[in-house]
Amino acid sequence: MARSDNRFRETYNALLDFCAELSPTDTLPSENLLGDRLGVSRTVVRACLQRASDDRLIRWDGRDKTLLRAPLPGDRMPLDMQTEDPETLEQRFLEWILRFDVPAGTPLNVAALSREFGVTPQLLQEFLAGLSRFGLVERRKKGGWLLLGFTASFAVELSEFRSLLELNAVQQLVTLPGSHPIWPRLEALREDHLSLLDRIETDFHDFSPLDERFHATINSVVQNRFVAEFQKVIALIFHYHYMWDKTLERHRNQAAIGEHLALLDALLLRDAAASERAARRHLLTSKTTLLSSLRDHRLG
Repeated sequence: MARSDNRFRETYNALLDFCAELSPTDTLPSENLLGDRLGVSRTVVRACLQRASDDRLIRWDGRDKTLLRAPLPGDRMPLDMQTEDPETLEQRFLEWILRFDVPAGTPLNVAALSREFGVTPQLLQEFLAGLSRFGLVERRKKGGWLLLGFTASFAVELSEFRSLLELNAVQQLVTLPGSHPIWPRLEALREDHLSLLDRIETDFHDFSPLDERFHATINSVVQNRFVAEFQKVIALIFHYHYMWDKTLERHRNQAAIGEHLALLDALLLRDAAASERAARRHLLTSKTTLLSSLRDHRLG
């Protein structure tokens, strides 16, 4: 399929998404406004309008464009593109927000972003609807999406919620029987932390995946689908902020390894009080680091 044909199909499907937000008898905006919204030229807009008219989706009479009916699934055009799994799309979207410092209040152009990420507009719409549960985006009253942004207040709320979830996991973990598979996993984590500590002068960049595995392992003892969903987004946000904040990276990673080891040692001793103290200390450090990286990035 030619790229230009695929562009038309993407835009037409985006037009269908726009029409789905309207009611029959509503009037569509001008070709120029539709072009701005869909991120394409008037030529492409006119081709899409012609298709919609042929399918009796709209009545097109000069400048007047009236919606006749709601779009149906069968109206959509197939696309010759990869359909990313939701987790990959989530990672790429958050990286786009954090790396390019997209400001709060930015309208999200679904058609343009679907091309940026190489996914269908429909998949991106579904993804944004799911992401709205976390307070990062919201649906606009007149259609489309608005980025609420990653602000300092959001970072504080995120850190506080992360602390609630992780402290709960620590409390549950220390009560597990010795036969539980979590214990050998913690032992292996401890060895991996000690190994990286020995190589910290040269291999401090390797801390990020180890940090993800550390928190994921601790939180894995909580069998709760809602917790798992929120933990995934929380982990991604912390991960990407650490990726572009390179200030004192080796020192910061070395200190974090020490805090991880203190928690691992307390957990392996089944010391509930010491485990909670170590977890609280590390979560406070993570919150401080996140806020610092956010402030430094805004000023940089």
